[in-house]
Amino acid sequence: MNKKTIRDVDLHGKRVLMRVDYNVPVKDGVIGDDKRIRATLPTIKYILEQGASLVLMSHLGRPAGTGYEAEFSLKPVAKRLEELLGQPVIFAPDCIGPEVEALAAQLKPGEVMLLENVRFYKAETKNDMKIAESLAKLGDIFVNDAFGTAHRAQSSTEGVAHFLPAVAGFLMEKEIDFLSRATENPERPYVVILGGAKISDKIGVIRNMLQKADKVLIGGGMANTFFKAMGLETGDSLVEPEVLDVAKELLAEGENKLALPIDVVVADAFDNDAHRKTVPVDEVEPGWRILDIGPATIARYGEILKTAKTVVWNGPMGVFEMPNFAQGTFAIAQILAEVPAITVIGGGDSASAVKKAGVADKMSHVSTGGGASLEFLEGKVLPGVAILQDK
Repeated sequence: MNKKTIRDVDLHGKRVLMRVDYNVPVKDGVIGDDKRIRATLPTIKYILEQGASLVLMSHLGRPAGTGYEAEFSLKPVAKRLEELLGQPVIFAPDCIGPEVEALAAQLKPGEVMLLENVRFYKAETKNDMKIAESLAKLGDIFVNDAFGTAHRAQSSTEGVAHFLPAVAGFLMEKEIDFLSRATENPERPYVVILGGAKISDKIGVIRNMLQKADKVLIGGGMANTFFKAMGLETGDSLVEPEVLDVAKELLAEGENKLALPIDVVVADAFDNDAHRKTVPVDEVEPGWRILDIGPATIARYGEILKTAKTVVWNGPMGVFEMPNFAQGTFAIAQILAEVPAITVIGGGDSASAVKKAGVADKMSHVSTGGGASLEFLEGKVLPGVAILQDK
């Protein structure tokens, strides 16, 4: 990575302002999954060991942006972080203003403070420079360790770096290193698996990957739009009529590189308990809908994946939230757990899928950012990374 990290700067005696992605599921004050909090611990511990104090900032959920809302408070996160670090974490009642500045000024080396949700201010998401400047008053140096929000230019991810020297944390560095390795100079054969509901979300990624990868394997709801573009019957399946022309273009561009399912699991309703059967892709009947890839497709994709040296996976193969239509997704996860390749899992649903399948620890890298990893794979510049100091 050609950006400076916390290893490249002297942190001793400094107050570090760090953006983290603690957007975790919270219900009744209990955190459902603390993976994102745990992922930042190496960076936090390193900063404290260097003799710095630390101010952490994050968003949580999608508050209205008109002030405090109890259900979106980061207070439960402060409590969990305290448990994981084994030391007190001061929780600030706000993220900007004189009271927070006073609390930050009192921090001693080795102490940690977590700010309240930055999105209680609507302008934060619009990269408001006044908010960015107010946040910058809380530190001497800015560290971005929030890959999950790196694709958005906001006051706490990009704006603040206009007022403080800005470097990457270890999690950010790891994310960029793995994704770069997988996209810029991959070991070949290089195979990309793309799933999820919509082609429209991933047109840029498919185009980019058709140029870079040796094979692009398609699954999930987006395959239906390709089938429709080929003139096949798709029944009641999810299809995007407005991108049929794009699908035709991609099929032409993809020729030998683009692989589509050869059989599918169909159901007579969008329901886990619906009647279901496996059929070849050209035998889908009206009134039925495609909800997963079939066993012949799993076997075919498996053969391709077993020869791969680099694999990137973004998006499930079916409606994996329903157990009866999760077989395709979990089978692909299992295959990836066993291939001797570099395996990079884009965040979001793909990360949930490998976790549910119990094989997350068998992957080379599971990204913490769904949207950010998607934009990176598309070849877009991530504002939260671009603003960091070059080496």
